[in-house]
Amino acid sequence: MKRRQRRPLSVLGGAWLVARREIRDHLQDWRILGPILVLTIFFPLLMNFTARQAVDFVARYGAPIVGERLIPFLLMVVGFFPISISLVIALESFAGERERLSLEPLLATPLTDTQLYLGKMLASLAPPLVAAYLGIAAYLVGLAISIGWTPPLPLLIQVVLLTTVQAIVMVSGAVVISSQTTSVRAANLLASFIIIPVSQLIIGESLIMFWGRYSVLWWMVLGLLVLAVVLSRMGLHLFNREQLLGRELDVLSLRWALRRFWSAFTAQASSPWRWYRGLFRETLPRLRVPILITVVFLGIAYAVGSDLARQFTLPAEMLQWQRLSEAIRELAPRLGFTSAEAWGWVAVNNIRAVLLASVLGIFSFGVLAEVLLMIPVGLVGYFAENAALAGQDPVRFLVALVLPHAVLEIPAAILAGAAILQLGMAVVSTPQGEGLGENWLSALADWAKVGFGLVLPLLLVAAALEVFVTPRVALLLFSGG
Repeated sequence: MKRRQRRPLSVLGGAWLVARREIRDHLQDWRILGPILVLTIFFPLLMNFTARQAVDFVARYGAPIVGERLIPFLLMVVGFFPISISLVIALESFAGERERLSLEPLLATPLTDTQLYLGKMLASLAPPLVAAYLGIAAYLVGLAISIGWTPPLPLLIQVVLLTTVQAIVMVSGAVVISSQTTSVRAANLLASFIIIPVSQLIIGESLIMFWGRYSVLWWMVLGLLVLAVVLSRMGLHLFNREQLLGRELDVLSLRWALRRFWSAFTAQASSPWRWYRGLFRETLPRLRVPILITVVFLGIAYAVGSDLARQFTLPAEMLQWQRLSEAIRELAPRLGFTSAEAWGWVAVNNIRAVLLASVLGIFSFGVLAEVLLMIPVGLVGYFAENAALAGQDPVRFLVALVLPHAVLEIPAAILAGAAILQLGMAVVSTPQGEGLGENWLSALADWAKVGFGLVLPLLLVAAALEVFVTPRVALLLFSGG
């Protein structure tokens, strides 16, 4: 009798096989179940008590809208806290297996890297999501009983979706950390790179909720979903069972890192001329796609600023040429413009903004850096459109107040944004055969080359134009009436 040949498992089938084993182990570990159950039961009760007291307090002083905005925020917090505590499951997914000496048998199975990684992801995601959903349900039931409040369906869908995508983002990042470290202690130390940005995100979401702009939450859901896909792709891209078995200890060699960075920064150039030639021939071509993305984002910022001008229009008399001319004549000497001190102040502020964008970009895959660079362009679009709505020529407005220094400042912003975006995305797009650290240091060297070789000189000259040339051009054009 012929033996039937077993068909190979599909990707989801193999992943579920790993996830089922992991979930069964989690349900038998009281150290994991205990905190989750406490948070699922106790925390919603605490938030119910807080919401009831807040509603009574603000109603006493005639401000019921504060209580109405506080209750949805607490609903979101109830879903977030079980996820943050349950993050330890994801942090232990690979590092814990390694410490328990059970990683080698798991990696020796015929399952593919994709099946293993997705299985760990599903197993790490299930407990926090279940706890978050139960917490939200307990909170809503308590509110319905105590104060008779039920959420509108769109708001409930938004909170559930936000909770879900935040859980996916946090778990995806934690599993990546766990797969790249050799101990649970190291994974827990690196978890701050997940907890801190997401906590800041919760603060931003709370401001949106208290402001009452719930439609913005849909964009946050979309952005978090994109980030979750990026993190999942990064984890799959970096996961390699041979490297995972061969890594014995997490070692940070500053000497090696500095040598690697300096080698990529100098590119063995024997003179400044050769260094600049390499910058234009090799470094800038690698930034083609980030440059294009940055240009598109800045264009979107200008369009958004113009659209906001139609919604929040300034009084027309504020933008009359004569009034602008008088304001420049009065304020320029008082603020110290057309002086060396003003040039230093403008240059330092522009450089500080680029450095802040770089730091934010490292922790957000370059996204926050692009947002920060978009703000000034959005403001330019806002005021230019307001000038048009006031019956003035927007081109004249831009030529007078923006163009003299923007001819250098905008290219500097585009180059800085592109280099930061490449640096932020370096952990996602690691080339085959190259480690995460090597790729990130190479991107950091490109950022430094573009920053010191192009962005810094452009910003210094742009600051001089802004201080010494722009006010004079504005006075010349606005004095004509």
